[in-house]
Amino acid sequence: MTVPRGPAPRAGPEPLADGAAPAPDGALDRQLARLGSSWTWLLGSAATTLVPGILILAWPDETLHVLAVLIGLYLLVTGAFRFVAAFAREHGERLPALLVAVLYVLAGVLCLRHPLQTIAALSLITGAVWLVTGMLTAWAAIAAKELPHRGFVLGAAVLGIVAGIVVLALPVESTFALTRLLGLWLVLIGLVELGVAFAWRAALRKARAGSLPGTPTAA
Repeated sequence: MTVPRGPAPRAGPEPLADGAAPAPDGALDRQLARLGSSWTWLLGSAATTLVPGILILAWPDETLHVLAVLIGLYLLVTGAFRFVAAFAREHGERLPALLVAVLYVLAGVLCLRHPLQTIAALSLITGAVWLVTGMLTAWAAIAAKELPHRGFVLGAAVLGIVAGIVVLALPVESTFALTRLLGLWLVLIGLVELGVAFAWRAALRKARAGSLPGTPTAA
């Protein structure tokens, strides 16, 4: 998942009430960065992962067509969330985040365009997206040493990498088995992303409290 840089007190415009940070020059960049750095945006992204996982586990006997549509919608909507969140990052880190967003959107379009593809193809698409995204997220979390609650972000990255490896490595011989596997990983990843969203909210509140005049800060 894409997580903005750690909040820090700085000169200039104040953040928005929901935790959005000041953005780079340009009206569109500024609006996207404010939205993408909001903890509620991360919460929405987590819900986008969690809800399809619950639906898939709740109805495991549905056809491959339904499974492909659910996975395609998950990839497409998550790609949109990641695209906006990418603008909350520094310019040097924005390109990898945008590439991940494009990867999600392309994979989602592929699943929706060809919903009757084989189980192996659906597993390959989903596993590859999770693996690449997990690796890029882990790299970003390691590089951003000031990122608050890096453990949550690294946990989400590791979970994505493991999910991608498991889906790609294990042969799936039935729609039922694939449904349970993908649904389980979506729920797990969604829960970790929920933890990241709430950790980001706590970090933003702490940063705002520390920036108030007369508020004592830790040494």
